[in-house]
Amino acid sequence: MRGGSIAVVGGSIAGCAAALAASRGGAEKITVFERADAQLRDRGVGIALHSDRYDELRDAGYVAPEMPWAPLTRRVWTERDGEVDHGRAIGEQLFPFRAYNWGSLWSELRRRVPDEVFYRPGTVVTGVEPDADGVTLRLADGYQEHFDVVIGADGYRSVVREAMFPGADATYAGYIGWRGTSSDVADLPSDGQDAHNIVFPGGHCMIYRIPDGVGGHLLNWVLYTPPPQSDGLHPDLRTPTSLPPGRLNSELTAHLRALVTDNFPPYWAARVLRTPAESTFIQPIYDLEVPHYTSGRMVLVGDAASVARPHIGGGSVKALQDATALEAAWVAGDSWKEILERYDAQRSGVGAGMVALARRMGSAQVENTPDWSAMGQPEFDVWWQDQNKGSDRRSGFGGHSIKAG
Repeated sequence: MRGGSIAVVGGSIAGCAAALAASRGGAEKITVFERADAQLRDRGVGIALHSDRYDELRDAGYVAPEMPWAPLTRRVWTERDGEVDHGRAIGEQLFPFRAYNWGSLWSELRRRVPDEVFYRPGTVVTGVEPDADGVTLRLADGYQEHFDVVIGADGYRSVVREAMFPGADATYAGYIGWRGTSSDVADLPSDGQDAHNIVFPGGHCMIYRIPDGVGGHLLNWVLYTPPPQSDGLHPDLRTPTSLPPGRLNSELTAHLRALVTDNFPPYWAARVLRTPAESTFIQPIYDLEVPHYTSGRMVLVGDAASVARPHIGGGSVKALQDATALEAAWVAGDSWKEILERYDAQRSGVGAGMVALARRMGSAQVENTPDWSAMGQPEFDVWWQDQNKGSDRRSGFGGHSIKAG
């Protein structure tokens, strides 16, 4: 189907991919509304794509070899063992992933959005009003415009999703991710090609190398654990919310340092503790799924549609695959109704399956951690396989295959 006016709400990775999909599908007029001013703020955090998923997305034209990346080949799970510098490895896995810097991946994807797409930064959408012939968007400045189709790529607090399914909000999982990056990448084990999971009672910390966007590398880490119990540590933690760099007070910093010092092998404790305060922040962990990815002339992609906890290693993959599925439905469909029905049938089950798997992983890796000290490779393998039970060919660790959808 050719022609039509399309609005994409959200200009992040999912939004840029959706705009690219609409353009390739044949849309005549595409406008992207991004609430952030100018370039999206980049905290330099890492994301990873399974190598098989990368190959599929490269063939589909959504990622490319020139996007800066760092290879990962193995993941090592390690516990503290007295004062042994690197700790004791309790299990190892093959880990064929490509590590990216979020900002670099977004920048490269943004450059692939055709020039004829109107990208509007600093634009806040406050209202989404569907009718029989399309959707009207209302902006914070009072401007309004009618579109044939509106694509919600505006994250887990999506205004488009609220218009489609009122009250379908993300649910707090009960724990948080402390995140940080540093330039402390010298002399990493295995030349930096391993991902390291440091385990402790009540959580774990994943550490791996990512590109820094200027030809070098950063050490990226994310530590999953319940938040401090004392409300006095930070009032915002009473109601889960992100705390960006610079918002961690001295009490929160002391709590993090004590947790790392007490639970990490000395080598890895030193790496995390040397992370600058200005690149350390807190991110709550959420679950989100919706009954359908479409409603009327409204469409959801990325985190606006479903949020799977990060343990699954497939969040960015799913956003990009949502775009490829939308493009395929667009090319094959002869009407808006057919396009949106095809897309919904392709993606709703995938999103629900990924959320379910990520919940099982969150339970095993954070909420109900095992006795790590009793684990060796055989016990680890059983523990890992138990988390993946019930996963079908459309939802697995690292994201499902496009061909399996």
